Amino acid sequence: MYYSEDYSENTGIRSRDISVEELETVTAYFAARANEYADLVKRDENGVVVIANELAFEVNYEMKNSITCCATLVLLAMFFVGCGRSADNLGVKTETGEPVRLAQQITTGKEKGENENMKTIYLAGGCFWGTQKFFDQFEGILETEVGYANGPTENPSYREVCMKSGHAETVKVVYDPEIISLEKLIEYYFLTIDPLAYHRQGADKGIQYRTGIYFIDNEDLPVLEASYAKEQEKYSQKMEVELLPLENFYTAEEYHQKYLDKNPGGYCHIPKKLLDLQKNEKRTETDEELRERIGELAYEVTQNAATERPFTGEYDEFFEMGLYVDVVSGDPLFTSMDKYDSGCGWPAFTKPISADAVAESTDTSHFMIRTEVRSSGSNAHLGHVFPDGPEESGGLRYCINSAALRFIPVGDLEAEGYGEYLSLFD
Repeated sequence: MYYSEDYSENTGIRSRDISVEELETVTAYFAARANEYADLVKRDENGVVVIANELAFEVNYEMKNSITCCATLVLLAMFFVGCGRSADNLGVKTETGEPVRLAQQITTGKEKGENENMKTIYLAGGCFWGTQKFFDQFEGILETEVGYANGPTENPSYREVCMKSGHAETVKVVYDPEIISLEKLIEYYFLTIDPLAYHRQGADKGIQYRTGIYFIDNEDLPVLEASYAKEQEKYSQKMEVELLPLENFYTAEEYHQKYLDKNPGGYCHIPKKLLDLQKNEKRTETDEELRERIGELAYEVTQNAATERPFTGEYDEFFEMGLYVDVVSGDPLFTSMDKYDSGCGWPAFTKPISADAVAESTDTSHFMIRTEVRSSGSNAHLGHVFPDGPEESGGLRYCINSAALRFIPVGDLEAEGYGEYLSLFD
């Protein structure tokens, strides 16, 4: 016997085994209330069982603490017993049309029919809309689902999570390790977060926006610990990212699933460049090939966060009209119109070419607290931003290493493939 994790006319139904004890418990509960609920359960024209809202509400809030599986199992078992219909293919929804949600069972085993190469990791990275959109882009990602993880209560609603229920907005990532490794997934994950921020990512604040890596397979722990330690080496301050076993995960409401696909202009705390990272990823060479292509100094600056000596950079006292691009990927970063002479010894800009061209994060290396600036597209280290720039231009100074940049004069933009930026210099 099976119950449906999620009913969808487009995607079908995923199932797992129901134990005899669970079925008996649910059957007994509804047998005692058959007359009371008789008028609250109907079928629509498509044969889908429709639940009156008051019944769905009662099941969610009264039954969830008395049996192992929550509302969906209860409802499906009732219909299986009362309607004589196979539960393998049973659709269930409330009268408002929303699929009934279910707390997923946590298991390290494979579900029926799953690819043997399939593995799962749960990642909390702030608002789950952006985190899901980010991971959906990569080859080897088989499925993503947003939900609420590692909280103290069962089956919370979004409202309850926003009221500090203690759950973390989390994305379930199912992947094929033969196509994309766990190490690579965690490397990508760290691109999207500020690991030093406590209960905050981007403009979002609260315990639900904490960061965390939650695993269900203990065999993954050595890999995760190594990736975590590698990232921690970049900071003198202890990272705020949780690395814990998954305790629970509750699927979020349907309108949250693939939110940014449904609402392309919706809020996202992750820079747009990162959402197209795989599509725009231009680096295919090895480290040695990259070093040879861009030079020793540029390699150390962009890949190892080194800093060129002040007043030695090619673009420090350079003010020709044109575009400054990422020396690694070629992505546009700054324009000459926002460049000024700060006297600091490095090229200075009042702003990037667009807000999503760069990614900023807290840097506590060398016993200082600074804001690091990296290229969103390639993750190359560029420099730092300071709040001592010209007030009339916003008050910021983007202090950037010349070695991290390549300059393209206005006259060469068309020939170099950057013709769309010519209008900026009119």
